[in-house]
Amino acid sequence: MHALMTMKELIDEQCILVDIKASSKKQLIQDMAGCLIESGVMNVSSINLRDILFSAMERERLGSTGVGFGVALPHACIAGLDRIYGVFARVSPALDFESVDERPVDIVVLLVAPDDTSGMHLRALATASRELRREDMRERLRLAPTAESLYLALVGEPKADAT
Repeated sequence: MHALMTMKELIDEQCILVDIKASSKKQLIQDMAGCLIESGVMNVSSINLRDILFSAMERERLGSTGVGFGVALPHACIAGLDRIYGVFARVSPALDFESVDERPVDIVVLLVAPDDTSGMHLRALATASRELRREDMRERLRLAPTAESLYLALVGEPKADAT
């Protein structure tokens, strides 16, 4: 595994949620974990939604993963995974995530990582954080009209109809 990961390595095209509504941080993480499992992207029968939700909420209890600028990076570490899986959600309306800057969150990446490879999990978090810290990236993600255009903005591939 090389040092720098890409968003394309972390998030599958089927794991993009556009303008989902959530009444709480827990509901949002549950919906995102459900997407990972129901899409078939994370094809690991021993891991269920409750495992992901429990691990991610335990991490949130240590301190919010709301990193500021309307962005949150919740994550879960779970035994039995062979790689990192990610889900992107644009939340509408924005949700209180107890972020460091107290702004509500509308851009969320949930990462689910093997629990025995903290280096991989930290590299994945660094990649997502680095990309989402960029104002131009956040703006493109907030303006993308469809899941497909959102995914293309996220992985940095130019749109065919570049205007």
